[in-house]
Amino acid sequence: MSIEIKRELERTQIRLDELRGSLDIAGKEKTVKELEEKMSDPHFWDDLEEAQKVTQKTTVLKNKLQEFGKLITDFEEAQLLYELGQEEEAYLAEAEKALEKLRNELEEMELQLLFRDKYDHSNAIISLHPGAGGTESQDWTEMLLRMYTRWAERRGFEVEMLDYLPGDEAGVKSATLLIKGENAYGYLKAEKGVHRLVRISPFDASGRRHTSFAAMDVLPEVGDDAADDIVLDYSQIKVDTYRAGGAGGQHVNKTDSAVRMTHLPTGIVVQCQNERSQISNRLAAEKILKAKLLELKRQEQEKELASIRGEQQDIGWGSQIRSYVFHPYSLVKDHRTNTEVGNVHAVMDGEIDVFINAYLKMQAGKATE
Repeated sequence: MSIEIKRELERTQIRLDELRGSLDIAGKEKTVKELEEKMSDPHFWDDLEEAQKVTQKTTVLKNKLQEFGKLITDFEEAQLLYELGQEEEAYLAEAEKALEKLRNELEEMELQLLFRDKYDHSNAIISLHPGAGGTESQDWTEMLLRMYTRWAERRGFEVEMLDYLPGDEAGVKSATLLIKGENAYGYLKAEKGVHRLVRISPFDASGRRHTSFAAMDVLPEVGDDAADDIVLDYSQIKVDTYRAGGAGGQHVNKTDSAVRMTHLPTGIVVQCQNERSQISNRLAAEKILKAKLLELKRQEQEKELASIRGEQQDIGWGSQIRSYVFHPYSLVKDHRTNTEVGNVHAVMDGEIDVFINAYLKMQAGKATE
């Protein structure tokens, strides 16, 4: 065990040195020092907008340096445990555990180097829609909604419901979420596509096995810094307001607070009805519309199909990116990377990083070919 741990420490040292260079740690430390000197200027807050940008940039850089610093500290701790293990063998087991934890942290930080696209670091807007099959598919869509919500919560991301249309009997007909967090879009773009479920249906009195489909779409949230990229021209946008749907009773919305926007040149339609205020729904709808127009613009620049959905496929057989099998066995398989997990319940509880990481690495490999 001692020799294996020593070799692992040597490999980890090499990875840390490579990561230090890739992240340009020395450059980031120099930039932080310069920004802090700028912030100490008595007139720094005279230009409030510029000051906020500087403080935000400083915070991001400091967080990145802190993350890397933690890796170094954990590595030094593993080294110490290994050295103590030369005298007392019990420490070797602790060194092995420390190295395993460090490997996971190191892999996570290396993965972030793959986020090279302009909007990878943005918040993400995800939309979920059921395929054919009525209640079955609508229930499956709600299960996916919970899965992505739990995944976001595990990462400490903030989840905001922008639009939610419940199913007639169970599940949801459509749902749109804003997930706020660093690299949210970079991670979740790996999840775009059709998801397939195989299970014994709880809605079938005969207890037969059913297959259901649901589609997940993801777009980056367009912030104020993208104003030059996307500017909404309201002479080309039709805005409708209507009464938001609900379960009825005392909570039913009695005002026309829901907002639907139609971008006339492209035919793109977005809607939001989850907020109680028409103003809030309008702002949320604007976010979604900007994100969709940005995606369309990017696709046109790449000379792809002039469609906001990219290579959109039917929500059904042969088009799924991943299958979730509850019966006759337990398995989740990603058909793009062949990554498999036997614990389907853990996956549905938000443990999907193994699939995301495998896809991002695969895409990075293709980019270097």
